[in-house]
Amino acid sequence: MADPRFFRLAGPFTLGEIATQVGAEVAPGADPGRSISDVRPLGEAGPDHLSFLDNKRYADAFQASRAGACLVDAEMAAQAPSGMALLVSKKPRLAFARACHLFYPEAEARSARHASAAIDPSAVLGERVEVEAGAVIGAGAEIGARCRIGANAVIGAGVVLGEDTVVGANASISHALVGRRVVIYPGARIGQPGFGFEVSAQGVVKVPQLGRVVIGDDVEVGANTTIDRGSGPDTVIGRGAMIDNLVQIGHNVVVGDGCILVAQVGISGSTRLGNFVVLAGQAGISGHLTIGDRAVVGPQSGITKDLPADSRVMGLPAMPMAEYARLSAQLKRMGRKGK
Repeated sequence: MADPRFFRLAGPFTLGEIATQVGAEVAPGADPGRSISDVRPLGEAGPDHLSFLDNKRYADAFQASRAGACLVDAEMAAQAPSGMALLVSKKPRLAFARACHLFYPEAEARSARHASAAIDPSAVLGERVEVEAGAVIGAGAEIGARCRIGANAVIGAGVVLGEDTVVGANASISHALVGRRVVIYPGARIGQPGFGFEVSAQGVVKVPQLGRVVIGDDVEVGANTTIDRGSGPDTVIGRGAMIDNLVQIGHNVVVGDGCILVAQVGISGSTRLGNFVVLAGQAGISGHLTIGDRAVVGPQSGITKDLPADSRVMGLPAMPMAEYARLSAQLKRMGRKGK
């Protein structure tokens, strides 16, 4: 069981209820009315727990598991131990994630404003908005219903937060329009000026950053990530994008729908990412580039040229992943020969 000090357990639920919620089928012979009290990994699960198997490498753990029920692919069902009820799914891990949401739902926002919070009188707060200690909400800000504003977070003047958005402790947001069901983790910085300047004979002249950050629905922004506002055009984060911790997104960048940006990725100004692009950890993208839909960039790669849709690249400078693998193998052989 997850630590009850931090997580609230719902349920129990029947196998039939779980199957309906996660998009699985109760296997023949299993009782849809069987009660399940919690979710657990294969090695820790007991008779009233639900677990899952999505990798054949864990077949031995599956066969030895005491779990009362398990989410599995149809191909693995025959290997289940006696007495285990099966819920069959083409994507067991996805189904298990949905089951975890069922058993451990997010805490609902409650209408509460801590006495130490500073809320400008002109700010508009929807129903059941929760504002924790030390938070600041600026003039003209609009906070949608059921939003939660963490301790010491700062919501700048004019910022708009859509319904059910969560802002973590010590995060700051300015010059931004944020969609619904967005999660902004602690320490994130959204809407600060982009890194734009010109050099004159008298020195550096800062270029005013007159754009905004526009974030679509269902986005997550990781802890200590920074998203600069645009210089005139906006910086845009598309619907459903997943942004990890410590990511830097420069001014005027457009991130398409469903993109995944892993920790320590850096994207320079005015670059455009298509939909469902994946940038692995510490990848760096130069400015003014276009990265096509569904492109995948490997870890620690450097991108200096446009990438067409469905590209799979890695290295510095980046090259097709197959070519990178061949070169790596050649280098290893050369190293062995030199010994």
